[in-house]
Amino acid sequence: MPAPVVRTGLPAAPPRGRLPRRRQVLAGSFAAGLLAVSLAGCGGAAEGQSSASSGGRATVQPKALPAGEATTLSQLPARLGADGTTVVVGDPDARHAVQVYADFRCPYCARFEAAAGELLASAAARGEVRIEYTLASFLDGRLGGAGSVKAANAARAALEAGKFPEYHAALFANQAAEERSDVFTDRFLLELASGVPGLRSDTFDQAVEGVAYRDWVADAGQAFERSGAGSTPTVLVDGQRITDGSRYDRAAFAGVLERAGLQL
Repeated sequence: MPAPVVRTGLPAAPPRGRLPRRRQVLAGSFAAGLLAVSLAGCGGAAEGQSSASSGGRATVQPKALPAGEATTLSQLPARLGADGTTVVVGDPDARHAVQVYADFRCPYCARFEAAAGELLASAAARGEVRIEYTLASFLDGRLGGAGSVKAANAARAALEAGKFPEYHAALFANQAAEERSDVFTDRFLLELASGVPGLRSDTFDQAVEGVAYRDWVADAGQAFERSGAGSTPTVLVDGQRITDGSRYDRAAFAGVLERAGLQL
């Protein structure tokens, strides 16, 4: 994404290497603004395109989930919600609900899953909470490539196969280190699926390679836009949006859940 242009109306920098005091203050304020934006997550509005790289993954082995987490996830039910786009993980009648709006290419979403994923899975396994996922795919338009759409499509195919929770976690655990890298190719998505017992089949493989759920991915993206979430990850606990850094810290997010009434 091209860097923003800041017009200050100031004269050109003097020949000496140090900026005048006023420009130092402006530069510091601008940097602070960028930091605030970056802490919020991945923005939903398209901000121009850039070439996406698909290199660097062919020789990397997919990361396996910890055995305990994988076992917990494998036991969680998952189904489509009444709206046809939300994926509901856990008991649909659970007392508490956590809504998560995420894009598989968003690094902040991966940070959230690393911090909160196991906590939520354990709470869902105990029947205390249901997790409601809306999968966005706007980063393809912003960064180029098709990884967001392909990953969301593969996750939908995994839902059909009864393996959404494990595959969802595997996708975020194996996200590219840099969001511009479009690593979610058909080949890599199938490699990840091979690590989820019982997921690979001709039906699943064909759904991944043929993007069989393209229309559903588009509908989910529209649901994200209509929600007003605006960025990912957007997380709501019992309808209350979590806007601070607790989304990215296990202990802090555990505190959020406990204050909402969950027993962890």
